[in-house]
Amino acid sequence: MNAIVVFASALIMAVGAQEFVPPQGLIISDHDQSEIYPAEQVLDSDVYLQYHPRFRRDVTWNPSGVTVDRTSGNNRVFGSLGSNDNGLFGKAGVDHTIFNDARGKLNAQAHGTRTLGPYGGTSEFGGALNWKNDNAAASFDVSKQIHGPTSWSAAAGGRWPVGKNGNIGLDGTASRINGVRDYGAQGVFNYRF
Repeated sequence: MNAIVVFASALIMAVGAQEFVPPQGLIISDHDQSEIYPAEQVLDSDVYLQYHPRFRRDVTWNPSGVTVDRTSGNNRVFGSLGSNDNGLFGKAGVDHTIFNDARGKLNAQAHGTRTLGPYGGTSEFGGALNWKNDNAAASFDVSKQIHGPTSWSAAAGGRWPVGKNGNIGLDGTASRINGVRDYGAQGVFNYRF
């Protein structure tokens, strides 16, 4: 319980921390600057905050923890820290758009998680590759638990028009999760009268 209180306190202090921006024009030197910068003005927090407001952090707080989600160009960085009745958790990752043009859209993702609970902790990392266009989609996901098994799954499928009122759909999956292999396929022909 003490560890949870210490972690929660440290998390609150880290989230509440603000950047220190030195006053514009403040010169720290051997020369006497008392006429230009009286000590009361530099040390008085009310006056200081009038000229240097605190900047908001790029995080959001919700009852379950802290979440960061930021997009820059073709990259998206995401992460979260939090706790619940089962323990503490953290997740972080990056999502990158490789291309988005006539070939379709291809995204790559890498992520990692860490969970701490009353019976120990787990760490996991993984990645994903997702492609889709107007008619088809495919994905491949892989994850590895530290000191545990590697899991992967792949899926692909598509829908193609047949005439004005019909389409053909084909889907396939393959996976190995915790050592158990699974395969599947499906074909569908739809025609609207």
